[in-house]
Amino acid sequence: MADDVLAAIRDLAPALRDRAAEAETLRRVPDTSVKELEDTGFFQLLQPKAFGGRAADPVVFYTAVKEIAKACGSTGWVASVVGVHPWHVALFDPRAQQEVWGQDPKTRIASSYAPTGKATAVDGGFRLSGRWHFSSGCDHARWALLGCLVTDGEGNPVDMRTFLIPRSDYRIDDVWDTVGLRGTGSNDVVVEDAFVPDHRALSFGPVTALKVPGHEINAEPLYRLPYAGVFTTTISTPIVGIAEGAFDAYTEATRQRIRVSYGQKVAEDPFAQVRIARAASDIDASWLQLTRNMGEMYALAERGEEIPMELRTRTRRDQVLATERAVAAVDLLMENSGGNAMRTGPGPVQRAWRDAHTGRGHAANDPERALVMYGQSALGIDIQDTMA
Repeated sequence: MADDVLAAIRDLAPALRDRAAEAETLRRVPDTSVKELEDTGFFQLLQPKAFGGRAADPVVFYTAVKEIAKACGSTGWVASVVGVHPWHVALFDPRAQQEVWGQDPKTRIASSYAPTGKATAVDGGFRLSGRWHFSSGCDHARWALLGCLVTDGEGNPVDMRTFLIPRSDYRIDDVWDTVGLRGTGSNDVVVEDAFVPDHRALSFGPVTALKVPGHEINAEPLYRLPYAGVFTTTISTPIVGIAEGAFDAYTEATRQRIRVSYGQKVAEDPFAQVRIARAASDIDASWLQLTRNMGEMYALAERGEEIPMELRTRTRRDQVLATERAVAAVDLLMENSGGNAMRTGPGPVQRAWRDAHTGRGHAANDPERALVMYGQSALGIDIQDTMA
């Protein structure tokens, strides 16, 4: 049962919290944490049943991510990103899925989707080269999903595809050294003229149209969800979890804290109480909208019904605003945490503050792009953006 995984994640959370400082020092999630997450079955939640996965309700997956991020932001971020990749691989040609999971169903996959490399069509596939940035958790993976524009013989872009390549075809450059999400190990992936067969290159057109080769063997409703909604929610959810963790740490500390300048317990300050209420409301609103939208999409997929554009754009609208609200909630708490919260060290609120703002910078959290799509949909204007 997928709920058993969620229960195991909650049991594991204190250990992940204890290793949050270690993750920052290592600049990657500790191997012990990844192994423990693997043992819960977390990484198989969105993996197809044909390859030993659970093909679970996505809300269960996102709930698990939130619990992990609540304990450690970096671990939650990596768990979310790496954990969603089995869903994407399930859309690929069955031959590609067999290559990834045929020998080991626990194989993990990293990614970097921004099209920063170069792909040229050749007989039977493509030649791929380039450098891809921000591949979170790549040290813990044996395959990578890399986005790239395909060019013709004259260098003109003709298609946008995701290429699935094994660890033997790329190297990792250790360049990740940031203020926030320090423990994500989001290093660069470098490919030098690798051959990628046709069956390991998936165009964005079929993915957006929800008509992909993976449907041949993966009939579960999970794989009838839109890529844009699944992946952007994957980015927002850990930020909401980070905000929840900050809220818990702040309220616990505030119960004991004295504001010397006023000779008053901070817990008795009505202005602090108002901040707590506002932060809690923003966090709750973020999570309720994320789960409502994903739940509605999944219910439609279970019934075999089309997911309307209004719901797809609403999912994107609420996803970017969930991030915005979660970051604002952390800001409210940080602003009232006092000068000691700014000291260098393992303070959970300031770590959450750094992590949330770093996560906010992800391209999936660009509010204007997502909000424009929703406005266009509401006005009856045809949506051309592939990230709807």
